[in-house]
Amino acid sequence: MQRKKCLLKASSQRNGIAMIMAITVIVIIATIMALSLRLTSQTSKKTTDLYLYEQAAILSHSAAEYAMLKMSQANPCSIATINYTYNGTYDINTSMLYISTAGSTCESNATAIGRNYGTTAHPTSNGTVIIDVSVMTNQGSEPIRYFRRSIQKL
Repeated sequence: MQRKKCLLKASSQRNGIAMIMAITVIVIIATIMALSLRLTSQTSKKTTDLYLYEQAAILSHSAAEYAMLKMSQANPCSIATINYTYNGTYDINTSMLYISTAGSTCESNATAIGRNYGTTAHPTSNGTVIIDVSVMTNQGSEPIRYFRRSIQKL
């Protein structure tokens, strides 16, 4: 019987140290888990915002091509702006400024709509357009606005 009491005393001291070690391990693991959770939430936010930004960039390129298509179907230099919404998420605003030779139909049409950027004396520059495309969305964690300017020949 005395042996059992001796073992119990030694065992109770070991249990006390084991309890302190277990609490320390739990605290370390909890700290690592908290840091991991924080990193995961930041990564998903950045991924979502990056996806929305990249989609806005692609939509701006498509909007510039769509504006060129509409300008080719209309009278020369007669379209001032094209505004539309894509998928209920992105607001796309396209505005055009025209550069033409003095006295051309392009100059008179652009002046009539108030979008004449200027005239040039060189005949090969007749029918040049500056296209400004703005794509906006509020879907992510912060609003995203992408702006693109390009110069195209008509």
